[in-house]
Amino acid sequence: MKYNLVLSPQQEKFIDCYVASGNATKSAIAAGYSENGAGRRGYELKNRYQAEIDKRTRAEIKSLVPEALRQLKSLALQSESEQVRFSATRDILDRAGLKPTEKVETVNVEKSADEMRRELEELRAGEVAKAEINFDKGNKSEFVN
Repeated sequence: MKYNLVLSPQQEKFIDCYVASGNATKSAIAAGYSENGAGRRGYELKNRYQAEIDKRTRAEIKSLVPEALRQLKSLALQSESEQVRFSATRDILDRAGLKPTEKVETVNVEKSADEMRRELEELRAGEVAKAEINFDKGNKSEFVN
């Protein structure tokens, strides 16, 4: 269910200032709240109107997109630095969904269950033989009767 948020002029001013500055205390003071309680009041207002703040922040960011794209295009076409031109061009292509795919190499090894059992038995037999050799080396002693 959507409803229209009814704000006082002071609350509107707080939200506008907060979107512009990101500072709740300064926004509360700019909106006309007492400096003594501005920190607490700003914190309360920020939490109470967080959804509206987020909505207006997104709208503010969206309004900057055309200028950001113009600047990125300008960098890609007119920058003196080859590295800057390359980076700007890559960013434009990435944002257009034309990012190159990364090379993925898949190796499939298909062995039957019997082949895998034989290989496991060979590995186990080799480990047992190594263990026996090491045991014999470590336990050499002379017996005296």
